[in-house]
Amino acid sequence: MTVAKWRGEFPALRETRDHPAPVYLDSACMSLVPTQVLEAMEAYYRDYPGCAGRSLHRFAEEVERRYEESRAAFARFLGCSDARGIVFLRNATEAINLVGQGLSWAPGDRVVISDREHNSNLIVWQRLARERGIRIEVLSLGPEGVFDGDRLETLLERGVRLVSLFHTSNLDGTSLPVREIVERAHDHHAKVLIDGCQAAPHERVDLSRLEVDFYAISAHKMLGPTGTGVLASTPEALADLRPLSVGGETVEWSTLEDHELRPPPHRFEAGLQNYAGAIGAHAALDFLTHIGFDRIREQQLRVNNEITSGLEGERRVHLLGPRDPARRPSIYAFTLDGVDPNDAALFLDEGYRVMVRSGMHCVHSFYAQRGLSGNVRASFYFYNDRRDAETFLRAVRELLERVPSGTVTGTSAATGPPAAPHGSGPRRAVGSTAAVARSARPPRRAERGRAGSLARSG
Repeated sequence: MTVAKWRGEFPALRETRDHPAPVYLDSACMSLVPTQVLEAMEAYYRDYPGCAGRSLHRFAEEVERRYEESRAAFARFLGCSDARGIVFLRNATEAINLVGQGLSWAPGDRVVISDREHNSNLIVWQRLARERGIRIEVLSLGPEGVFDGDRLETLLERGVRLVSLFHTSNLDGTSLPVREIVERAHDHHAKVLIDGCQAAPHERVDLSRLEVDFYAISAHKMLGPTGTGVLASTPEALADLRPLSVGGETVEWSTLEDHELRPPPHRFEAGLQNYAGAIGAHAALDFLTHIGFDRIREQQLRVNNEITSGLEGERRVHLLGPRDPARRPSIYAFTLDGVDPNDAALFLDEGYRVMVRSGMHCVHSFYAQRGLSGNVRASFYFYNDRRDAETFLRAVRELLERVPSGTVTGTSAATGPPAAPHGSGPRRAVGSTAAVARSARPPRRAERGRAGSLARSG
């Protein structure tokens, strides 16, 4: 199967009479969805739109069978020996919250996070610190996100209840040595929770080898639908968690005075579930397995190499993360001297139909600590090709030509005070807004309120 055939499976990438195919470089935020996934979800609503585990008619039996097949598929995909360790949730954020809110905490219990965590793996611990008195220990990863085992060891020696880290960073695409982290943590009797959102779509994750206690993923980053996520664990580890919510389908029995919860995973799946989402996510896993992670990595690294080498000589382009694309195969994050990141993103979209993400990428703490207002992030997947890379490079070069370098330092240097508080709007570089308005093709203005909404984006 060639890249052209892969692209043909994604309706969002098809050319129209009026427009060429878009250049979608925002898969770290959300991947595109192939036809097979859309058809699997439509089949549920069209052919067997029932409720699993409730009625006895054929619709209900069919959806329950497919729902549990999806659970088993995720267990195989992630290398879990027992499908009862797979909990379906809305997303990885809810999975992390389930662990955070579900464990029994005592004042003074310590949680280790890194200084580059997504808000989903930060805010929950800050809330628990305020409400239950836990203590947050921050593992510094250095300028290029390099893991230092001795630093972790020092934190673990203080007595740690849980280590909660990303597998692959959504900032710059670098990965942590999860197996080493788990071994060190377990040696100190600490459990490990891993945010696997940016890893599972791009590499084989074998939890039986990694021995992670809890692993969280979101289907919308791996060809699946929105509103579908998974917490992968073991039935034994899940049994120690208190459910976030209870109600229908979570109990064996109930009276007016008492109830008994069902065993994991069902005690965590209260109410009517997103059956179409789970079934669609199963189809996404089949699609990824058919392509294979070797070919996925090879293709996205090919695109990343071309973009990295193409911008290497641009003195106003500053890369976030290591220079070697092999250490960040799915992401090229950068700033442009003299150009606000949000203006750059608008220019690329309106002028070249290149879709990237700008802002702080839900890692506000990283930028606030360094006095940065954000950056641009181009992220790749196996459906990106050389034409995407060439169009992206052409767009960035034209933007640099249209915005003179002048004396503006840009957002890549930590000069001045920290970034403005969330909600107050980004600091714009001189002249970049006008450049976007002049250069967008076809000539049209951004929709009313569009730039303002970017100021609130993570």
